[in-house]
Parts: sequence; structure tokens; C-alpha cells
Amino acid sequence: MSPDVDLTAPATAARAPLRTLLDLDGRLFEAAAAWHWPGAERVLPRLSRSANHGVLWFATAAAMAASRTPRARRAAARGLVSLGLASLTINTLGKRSVRRARPVLDPVPLVRQLKRQPITTSFPSGHAASAAAFATGVALESPAWGAAVAPVAFSVAMSRVYTGVHFPSDVLAGAALGAGAAFLVRRLVPTRSQIRRPARPRAGVPALPEGDGLVVVANRASGTADRVRALHDALPRAEIVECAPEEVEDELEKAAARARVLGVCGGDGTVNAAAVVALRHGLPLAVLPGGTLNHFAYDLGVEDERQLAEAVRHGEAVRVDAVRFTTRDAQGVFLNTLSLGVYPELVRARDGWSHRIGGWPAGVLGALRVLRAGRHPLEVELGGERRPLWLLFVGNGVYHRMGLTPGRRADLADGLLDVRVVHGSRRPALRLLTAAVAGPLTRSPGHAAVQVNRLRLTGIAPGTPLAYDGEVTAVSGEMTLEKLPEALTVYRPLPATRRGT
Repeated sequence: MSPDVDLTAPATAARAPLRTLLDLDGRLFEAAAAWHWPGAERVLPRLSRSANHGVLWFATAAAMAASRTPRARRAAARGLVSLGLASLTINTLGKRSVRRARPVLDPVPLVRQLKRQPITTSFPSGHAASAAAFATGVALESPAWGAAVAPVAFSVAMSRVYTGVHFPSDVLAGAALGAGAAFLVRRLVPTRSQIRRPARPRAGVPALPEGDGLVVVANRASGTADRVRALHDALPRAEIVECAPEEVEDELEKAAARARVLGVCGGDGTVNAAAVVALRHGLPLAVLPGGTLNHFAYDLGVEDERQLAEAVRHGEAVRVDAVRFTTRDAQGVFLNTLSLGVYPELVRARDGWSHRIGGWPAGVLGALRVLRAGRHPLEVELGGERRPLWLLFVGNGVYHRMGLTPGRRADLADGLLDVRVVHGSRRPALRLLTAAVAGPLTRSPGHAAVQVNRLRLTGIAPGTPLAYDGEVTAVSGEMTLEKLPEALTVYRPLPATRRGT
């Protein structure tokens, strides 16, 4: 080998572009330090500190959720999940992969500097990643809320350069990573706007421009007063009947006798009662969500009184499936889900606590109590075979979900039952967790799924709790579940392109 050959030349050449970028980054940092930012001295350092540990974003999410609109709550949840994924990536991979020192603070005016300087490495910026992840996640679910959050997120990201704790490239890399985390979350859990509902024939229903002929029964216990007032403002000739939970069924029957359209405002249990009455009387149903979860109304595409009023005024409706279940002890109809096993016990435990601590905390507490309690799995005969089960879930239509908990339905008239089971074992919590992790899989060691249009179970022990649409009853012996295809006509707003067809 000739002594004139420089073996370090290729490595030096490869490092040259990186060195150029780092030099440019340093000059940009010094320029930012020397630039006068009008009015920023009192705002940006405080804003930067408020974003420590995601406190600013948790507070923002809480404020959004307090608005009580479904889209705001979904946007807040998506923003926090995106933030969590971005923070996890930054702390486990980003900071450990590139050990870049923080900028020297000499060029930064003392009034801008943070009182407590961060001790982690500089690349990438965790604050910028969290800000971008939260703002992008919110915007993907709700562009309006995203537009409100974006200036705050941008200011937080810029504050990291302003206070001298990050180079500009740290902030850009962190923001890119945060936005990427939000898009990954959307890929895993699609937004409602991504779910394409199949074009169903428009059902023939009366158009009620001012609500004349619409009788709405509202469950007072669901906290529906504001919504029914807003609906009455939009449809001034509609009749509104507010009643206690124990009076709902009687009031629905009375309303059906004089209504052209039967309306209901409440949670899924109240909607279920209205659907039974509407089916019996052959009436179209107008659903205004007023409970905690409102699975049926949201999957239908009705989230508030404005959307329902629009559908009623224009006479826009579709037909949806229902499911009839029949046992020796009970008979009924459900629009969302039916469950045997641990879930009905969870519902009972949740209902015992919800009036004291609220629905969601009660649900968590109920789940912990049910899973910790010693019990044997449910045994039923399914498909000609005796099987121990921790959970049998039956959905009215195919649910798209990530884990054990049902998510959303794109089609409420697909003619199918979505049947999912968690096999029995000595450890229910482990089995249920395995099934949740296996979510998208149709089969796993703890989880199985099938789609049918009819289901028959036998050998159900006396007193076995059954939950359907949030209600709980006891069953025994044999149970048959049968689809009622397009049995119920329900108002829902249609896309503008389909009006008049």
C-alpha cells in the first residue's frame, strides 16, 4: 500500500456535511439569542416552564374535556395519547441515541434564562416533541381545536430556543418526531372522519321543518336539560317530555301514541327502551345523545342537537339492524352489545359507585374489584362444545377496535353479529389482558372471534348476569340471538351530496 494514500479522507469527507449543519445550527442559535423578541421576556420563559412534564397539555386537555362536546373530548384524548407516545420515544431512544451537549448560555440574556437548567442531553427537544404531538393529535380529530392549540404549541417549541436550552435543530427534530407520533396513533386508531360508512339507501321519513309531530322523551337523570332546550330552540314545535328514569318506559309508550316521530334523549339504556317502543309501533326514531358513552348515537353519526335537528328538518334517515335475544327468563332487543361473564359484574359494581364518584372512576374501581375477586369462569355450551369463558361479547355489527373493549362501527346495517370470547383459565386478569393486547387478531391463546348472523348458547347456569346496552338482568338455560336486519329507522344527517336523492 502506498504511503501517500490518506485512509482518513473518506471519514473526513463524510463528516463534512454534518459539521456544516452543526455550524449553521450554532450560528442560528446565536442569531436568535441576539435578536430582540418583542414582549417575549415575560411570556416565553413562563410558558416553557409550564410545559414541564406535560402539565400545560394535561391542563389544556382538561379544559377541552370540560366543554362537554364529544369531538373536544376525543381530540383531548388523542392529543394526550400522542403526547405519551412521543415522550416515550424521546426518553427511551432519542435522548440516548444522540448525546448532544446543551448550548452554551453566554450569548443568551440572563433575563431569558430558566432558573433551573435541564440536565438531560439536548437532542431532540422533548418539549417540542410533546407540543407538536399534542397539537397534531388534537388537530387530526378536530381542526377547530387544533387551530386554537397550535399557536400555544408553536410558542412552547420556540421558547426552548429563546431560553437557550436547545439549538434550533433540536426543536425541529423534536417537533417532527411529535407530529410523527400523532400520525402513528391515527394509523392505529383512526379518527371518526376516516371511518367510511357505506352508502345506505335513504329511508322514507317525514321532514319536520319546525319539529311538528316529534315527541322527545328525555331521561332527567342523564343531565339532558341543556341539550333538550337547545333542541327545542332548533325545533320549536317539537314536544319535550322530561321524566325520571323509572318513568321513561311509560312516557315512551304515551309518546308513541301521539307522535309521528318518537324522540329520545339519554344514555344507551334509555335509547334501548325507546328502540323497543319504536319497533313495536313502527315509528322512526330520533336519538339525541345524553348519557356517558352514547355508543349508538355516536356510531350513527349524531353527536349533538344541531346534527339531529338538521336531520329531522330535512327528513334524513337510514335503516339500522337490531338484535333480539330470547332466554327462558328474559327477552329483549339490543342495539350495541350483549355480554356474559365478568363484564356484567363490572357494570353492577360500576353502577354501585357511579352516583358517588362519577362514571369513569367507578368503572375503573369496578374493574379492579371484579378482577381481584376469586371466582370460576362461566361455562356455556357454544357450537356443540362445553367451554369455560371469562367473557362472551356479542356486538350488533362488526366493531373496529384495538383491544378488548369495543370501539366503533362503520356499518350499523351489516347483518352480522360480532362474537368475541375470552377463554377461561385460573387467572382472569391475565387472560383479559392477553386478549386486549391481541386486539386486532381473530385468534390468540386467550381470545377468539367469529362473525355470524345467529347464535345459540345452552347450559347457562341459573342467575347468570347478562348485560345489554348498559342494562343488567339474570338469565339461565338456553339463549338465542337473532339479527333483525334493517328493522329500525333512525334519523341521521346525510352528506350534502346525497340530499334530495
